[in-house]
Amino acid sequence: MHRLTELLRKAGGKWGLSLFLAAAAALAQGNEPAAVDPGAAGSAYGTAKLLLNHLAAGDIEAAARLSNAPQQRYELLRDYRAQVGEEEFKRVFGRYFHPQNRLVAEYRLGVHRLLIWDLGEEAHHLAGQFYVEIEEGKFLMDDAPSEERSRLRRVLQDYRRGKAPG
Repeated sequence: MHRLTELLRKAGGKWGLSLFLAAAAALAQGNEPAAVDPGAAGSAYGTAKLLLNHLAAGDIEAAARLSNAPQQRYELLRDYRAQVGEEEFKRVFGRYFHPQNRLVAEYRLGVHRLLIWDLGEEAHHLAGQFYVEIEEGKFLMDDAPSEERSRLRRVLQDYRRGKAPG
């Protein structure tokens, strides 16, 4: 960083400002949510499909193991299943595999991911799922509060309003 500062000091003028702006953009890269091609390298889509398969089968133990807060996720799923019943629980999560429901976008912010599903059978409700990369290409459902997750939640809200980020 010292070398960049020295170069900017020597350059001065408009050229120095241009170099500064280019360097700032390079440093900021990765600090803004960016679209990811679902299913490509670096996508959480594979983990999402595995998680949804477990949920559609009613296997909340296996689903909870795919969370970065497994006990919390297990309790949430257990309580939801007790509230709606086993068959409704399976139906709710199985619907992600219906042809009218599809993954429409994925965004990344550092190691965090947001998957956005268009649930066409539910009047095109846009549902979001949050994931975090724990090692190269391996993801868990992100159940831990963080600034990145909050920022991705705002991306979901904007997407729902028709203001999807670039």
